[in-house]
Amino acid sequence: LYSSIMKKNKLKILDCTLRDGGYYNNWDFSKELIEDYLQAMSAAKVEFVEIGFRFLKKDVYLGPCAYTTPSFLETLNIPKNLKIGIMINAKDIVSSKFSKAEINKHFFEFSKKKKISFVRFACHLTEIEKIVPLCNTLNKKGIITAINLMQISEIDNREIEKITKLLSKSKLDVFYFADSLGNLEPHNIVHISNLIRKNWKRDIGFHAHDNMSRALINGVVAFNNGINWIDSTV
Repeated sequence: LYSSIMKKNKLKILDCTLRDGGYYNNWDFSKELIEDYLQAMSAAKVEFVEIGFRFLKKDVYLGPCAYTTPSFLETLNIPKNLKIGIMINAKDIVSSKFSKAEINKHFFEFSKKKKISFVRFACHLTEIEKIVPLCNTLNKKGIITAINLMQISEIDNREIEKITKLLSKSKLDVFYFADSLGNLEPHNIVHISNLIRKNWKRDIGFHAHDNMSRALINGVVAFNNGINWIDSTV
């Protein structure tokens, strides 16, 4: 079983340094640093770069990687071998009273010059069902979609099986789970990935946290157990 999984499994690194690292500096990275980073990712042959969030506009100042607007992307020199993406917090959509047109205006306006290749939704369990129609719509536009289920360690087995069964009927491309509390051990990764694969036959991703210095080993175990999208940060 191990060898058959490894033969089929092609590692896809998704680097989310600017998106996740932005919590430390309000996503206020300089254009020069961003372009140096993109060149480094290109040289390292990282395929997918999640360059920032797309938040709703806030009253406080946040840098360009908090909103990752089409006009901002157009100012960047992006290497051609990189696939650029954004993350959207599902709660920003689910908790709003926006119409479909307003949701499209706030979240899904994309540049024709510097195209977005993928969109990842950070979701709590209760938010996923409402995000699925958006994933189906984006899929029709040729955009890779991923749902990143947060706090997986707090979700019981039945709920994981239930939600993956629901998602298997959608157009979603990648089902991610996040070790949000940084408390998973390798045997937990094996157990969760086996649960997911019962109903979900497409790509699976893993977002580790290093609270207990297990991010690397958990990422290796995830890949060895058939998970082919692994997040990284510099």
